[in-house]
Amino acid sequence: MTGILKSLSKPKTREVVMSVREIGKTFIEGGQPLAILRGGGFDLHRGEIIALVGPSGCGKSTLLQCVGLLEQPTKGHIFIGASAAHKMTEEQRTMTRRDKLGFVYQRHNLLEDFSAIENVMLPMQAAGVSEDTAVLRAKKLLKSVNILHRALHRPAEMSGGEQQRTAVARALANTPDIILADEPTGSLDPKHAGAVFDLLLSQARSHKTAMLFVTHDMNLAQRADKIITIKNGIVG
Repeated sequence: MTGILKSLSKPKTREVVMSVREIGKTFIEGGQPLAILRGGGFDLHRGEIIALVGPSGCGKSTLLQCVGLLEQPTKGHIFIGASAAHKMTEEQRTMTRRDKLGFVYQRHNLLEDFSAIENVMLPMQAAGVSEDTAVLRAKKLLKSVNILHRALHRPAEMSGGEQQRTAVARALANTPDIILADEPTGSLDPKHAGAVFDLLLSQARSHKTAMLFVTHDMNLAQRADKIITIKNGIVG
């Protein structure tokens, strides 16, 4: 009985869905090395929301590109779940981005020739989901972000806020473990920015999806579970 009580009293530890260790990224400019990221790291747990802050040019977007498996770090290690990024083939990196990660950018990055529902369906179809199933899920996601009434409209026919809501739905299409958001409200006016961030946060919470988001707005950062910074190239 004592053993059972002890086990019940232990705090539950959430699964680590991303781990970054001693991350480094150096670019060559004018023939000279330019170190943007110089070390440090963090763990991101399932359902956890982390804000990434720091001055302009400190490497926030570079870090997001690395953990999103779009850039290779110069040094250090990135794990998505238990999988080491540096051991992945290019095909495995592509599949991990497709199945484990959802992206929201400052600009919506929707495909202009496709309607809102088609943009949300595309990641699912790339993952082999049938068209009928993709349509049903896309409609559900568009409804959850209050944009279903614009499902058949193309991006040019929607407002900036509507486009970004569609981008949030697309990021959730394949039920990712992690959402990576790079200044997701940066291109919107304050009224729409607040509404879109509220939506992004509520969707991440309701789907129990971890999120790492870049922001310059400390009011938004304060709403995260944790804030990490990049200072002099060091993450942490």
